[in-house]
Amino acid sequence: MQIWAGLGNPGAKYALQRHNVGFMAADMIAEVHDFAPWQKKFRSLTCEGRIGRHRLLLLKPQTFMNDSGDAVSQALRFYKADLDALTVFHDELDLAPMKVKVKLGGGTAGHNGLRSIDSHLGPEFRRVRIGIGHPGPGLKHLVTPYVLGNYSKAEFEPLSDLLAAVADEAGWLADGDDARFMSEVARLQQDSQ
Repeated sequence: MQIWAGLGNPGAKYALQRHNVGFMAADMIAEVHDFAPWQKKFRSLTCEGRIGRHRLLLLKPQTFMNDSGDAVSQALRFYKADLDALTVFHDELDLAPMKVKVKLGGGTAGHNGLRSIDSHLGPEFRRVRIGIGHPGPGLKHLVTPYVLGNYSKAEFEPLSDLLAAVADEAGWLADGDDARFMSEVARLQQDSQ
């Protein structure tokens, strides 16, 4: 069982915030791959399904970002899964908007969801970093309102294309071919422009 956790904050008022793009990715993957309905488990919304030959549990922690690690660690313990079974989808300030990069391990770059998972499980998990961009150099005081701000109307179409590409190419992630996943997502995004 692979466990893919999308990070975000629960509740309608957070639904369109940049910080919730991990939830959006999980929702799109569940929809495109026809996963079972969402249910409450591990302090999260979870749903199960298959991508190719792989069984997956999608997880959207309902603990708020700062305590995501508790929900994720409960799911890993339940399935007796190692850290290499975990993939975390999250927003990334230090990546251009609508870009996707996959990496194994690393720091938290001030991301409270990653910090929480790291404190529960350690840093050696795979991350799907979904770029939201940065408000600008020297504008540190604008980071929080930017991250917690909603996507603009002009961003909805590129965001929808990005999330569709992530879901469509998720089979490469499930197979462990991160490089192919990234190149196929980038190719689909170019095709949609």
